[in-house]
Amino acid sequence: MDIYGQNFSSRLMLGTAQYPSPAILAGAVRAAGPALVTVSLRRETLGRQSGAGQDAAGQNFWQLVRDLGVAILPNTAGCHSVKEAVSTAHMAREVFGTTLIKLEVIGEADTLQPDLFGLVEAAGILVSEGFDVLPYMTEDLVAAERLLRAGCRVLMPWGAPIGSARGLNNVYGLRSLRAHFPGVTMIIDAGIGAPSHAAAAMELGFDGVLLNTAVAGADDPAGMAKAFALAVEAGRLGYEAGLMNPRDMAAPSTPVFGQAVLA
Repeated sequence: MDIYGQNFSSRLMLGTAQYPSPAILAGAVRAAGPALVTVSLRRETLGRQSGAGQDAAGQNFWQLVRDLGVAILPNTAGCHSVKEAVSTAHMAREVFGTTLIKLEVIGEADTLQPDLFGLVEAAGILVSEGFDVLPYMTEDLVAAERLLRAGCRVLMPWGAPIGSARGLNNVYGLRSLRAHFPGVTMIIDAGIGAPSHAAAAMELGFDGVLLNTAVAGADDPAGMAKAFALAVEAGRLGYEAGLMNPRDMAAPSTPVFGQAVLA
């Protein structure tokens, strides 16, 4: 999987939020072997505006993530305006020393649907400042075109609303998006609730999958992380091998030529 010129052997990305403990998070990451892990930068955890205890907890978390030896993809989760998202991206670059940024500009509180207008504006600003932007978007073709014009080389369409576990809500729209931009790296982000959802995304030809809650909230996060890693790999292998087209009528798999005919 190519992300801004970096090649990753894994096509799975894993979020780092909502795990019962740091040890369980570490176990899940090791089981999944993801290409990158996402981290949400909260200004209050940087310490300058918070108490010493909270600061120490934040520092310990960052150290844990670094010790895992997995590339970090900071995000702007929870940002609802262009200004907020751009400011958070600036701080993330300073803290993590990477130009990669998963860009979220949330436009609606109930569905956490991205604000596509703000997203395009924020992406343009960040690209002009040297960021490698991975925008969280819907499957909207026009928004995809505008984001690419703004300089994005990776797109992250949602499967379904964040944390909904509904899988791929609009398979037709996602298939159309994939077909319109065949050379663009696309990663399904959000809404993935089961390994079968991840496999389905990969069978559509997407380049990768990003998920968090389905693993963090599982009874056995490490076991679920491994299941998702295998599903992503199986889906990709199936896509590359060439999936058969569905049909309405049955077709015998055994040749009928030479079949015995009773008189």
